[in-house]
Amino acid sequence: VQLVESGGGWAQVGGSLRLSCVASGRALSRYSVGWFRQTSGKERECVAAINWSGGATHYPNSAVAGRFAISRDNAKNTAYLQMDNLNPEDTAVYYCAAGAVRSFIADSPSEYDYWGQGTQVTVSS
Repeated sequence: VQLVESGGGWAQVGGSLRLSCVASGRALSRYSVGWFRQTSGKERECVAAINWSGGATHYPNSAVAGRFAISRDNAKNTAYLQMDNLNPEDTAVYYCAAGAVRSFIADSPSEYDYWGQGTQVTVSS
């Protein structure tokens, strides 16, 4: 499956962005989806993940809980990350990833097999 992210860019502090991840090649419904972010010199971290149906979500990073929301529309082969109340610490390259369906919602990069190219998000005042 191929993944392409879009929706990144610049946002003011307190603003919002909505990232999209469009899948092709295989049905996205076959996979769990995670959104990750990475800044220079740091490891890639999961900010949100969702199971194959969209019925369960996981936000392993307490810094984004309540501000970010992951969702998916399997009919459109697309996953989303709604980001609200952005702050400069959210500045990063954001990646979507697809991984095998498991009994739990994975948040480790090693659990995901397919990755998009990333989209830059920059937050400043």
